[in-house]
Amino acid sequence: MKRFFLILATTLIMMVLACVTAHAAPAVDNAIDEVELPSVMKRAYAGYYHFVEAETGDTLIMLVFNPIIVYPPERFRNKDDEKLYWKTVRDVKKALPYAKLLSSTLLETYEYLDTYQTEKEKQAYLKQFEKDMFNQYKPQMKKLTKNQGKLLIKLVNRETNQSSYSILKAFLGTFRAGFWQTFSQFFGASLKTGYNPSKDKQDAMIERICVRIEQGTL
Repeated sequence: MKRFFLILATTLIMMVLACVTAHAAPAVDNAIDEVELPSVMKRAYAGYYHFVEAETGDTLIMLVFNPIIVYPPERFRNKDDEKLYWKTVRDVKKALPYAKLLSSTLLETYEYLDTYQTEKEKQAYLKQFEKDMFNQYKPQMKKLTKNQGKLLIKLVNRETNQSSYSILKAFLGTFRAGFWQTFSQFFGASLKTGYNPSKDKQDAMIERICVRIEQGTL
């Protein structure tokens, strides 16, 4: 199991650093870039049930909708603020699927490992998993901009409820986590970047954008 988390932590490092160092290497353009990312859309309704209307005897269906958040229209102080907002919308749409991918992969692979009976089978699967993750997503991640890479660090925090640094520290140790933190700082990023929409104005804007994208209103 420790190897599993090492793979995920290493993959996280690869994703982040591939973004923040994107302009240091030539772009890769081949068929492997065409990978399917998870949808960021949330289901509009939680479920449904049928019931019989007492007066008419008709069978009716009742849909139970998930909570829907409605924000007031965005208001900008000037053109620069408006430009920044739409740039952030673009970047969130690029980075959010990868943050959800990392979170879902963590859960799904953990459950999948439980289906194996022996440690040898688990190790064989993990080895192939590591290879596939690098082959599939590293070329794709290199296409993201530096700002999108920094945003990805925030969105990983949003989806997993912990910072990238905390994930690395838990499974790689303090020294190695500190090394990768220092390395990322050379490219203007920080694996310790938090996410606090209730107190940080920029994070609040990102959260509104994420919610609207997930609801299909943006």
